[in-house]
Amino acid sequence: MAQTQMALDSLDFDGTVALATKVAPHVDILEIGTPCIKHNGIKLLEVLRAKFPNNKILVDLKTMDAGFYEAEPFYKAGADICTVLGTADIGTIKGVIDVANKYGKKAQVDLINVADKKTRTLEVAKLGAHIIGVHTGLDQQAAGQTPFNDLAMVAGLNLGVEISVAGGVKAATTQQVKDAGATIIVAGAAIYGATDPAAAAAEITAIAHGASASAGGVKKFLPWIIAAVVLLALFTMFSKKPAPVEAVAPAAEISAPAAEAAPAVEAPAEAAPAATEAAPAAAQ
Repeated sequence: MAQTQMALDSLDFDGTVALATKVAPHVDILEIGTPCIKHNGIKLLEVLRAKFPNNKILVDLKTMDAGFYEAEPFYKAGADICTVLGTADIGTIKGVIDVANKYGKKAQVDLINVADKKTRTLEVAKLGAHIIGVHTGLDQQAAGQTPFNDLAMVAGLNLGVEISVAGGVKAATTQQVKDAGATIIVAGAAIYGATDPAAAAAEITAIAHGASASAGGVKKFLPWIIAAVVLLALFTMFSKKPAPVEAVAPAAEISAPAAEAAPAVEAPAEAAPAATEAAPAAAQ
């Protein structure tokens, strides 16, 4: 089972809270995107933490320097995950990992724009990074890039860390991302750009948690399938022909000769007195 993460990227404070209210019941993790956290500050994190105690919250800080110092206030305010750029100095990355461990939380290393993703992944996993973020940015998506090659590489290392995937993921590609090794599936525009964000989030989460598009289709028609089965059963029950009454008669007729034969067995008993009377005559 993979978890789902909803990226909240709007700069509008109230709009972000309103959208989170719609989708929170249908996703595992609420992400406060980088533009959103920069514009609205830690106050937004505090509000979301209070309103949605059952969701994990990721703050996409994309820290580039002063890792421990920058991330600590957000962990204190209720963040479950903070991100640090994989292009940052190894000391900066270690600082975010260390402060995450201090508060019993998680640090995610974002591989966006990292040139040698394999080497950096191995380095940060050795440091104790909890999550590796395979991230195709908005500008990269516009150029036609996808996260699948990087995801296959990271998953193939078998490092035992969580793998988050972001970059144009939608319902149609969720199963593919999950099968490729993602443990956290991030969707942004596919949810907040939908006519019904809650329904879009629920669909993606259903697939990530183990259902599939085909299973969803079967579920949609399940009431009709059940009704058809019931009607077929009733038709079969009432269309069966009752057993002919004549079929019972032979059994009675079979027993009748047996009853008539019974007196024949008793007939020899009448001869018994004659034999008894003959015996005295012989004795005389």
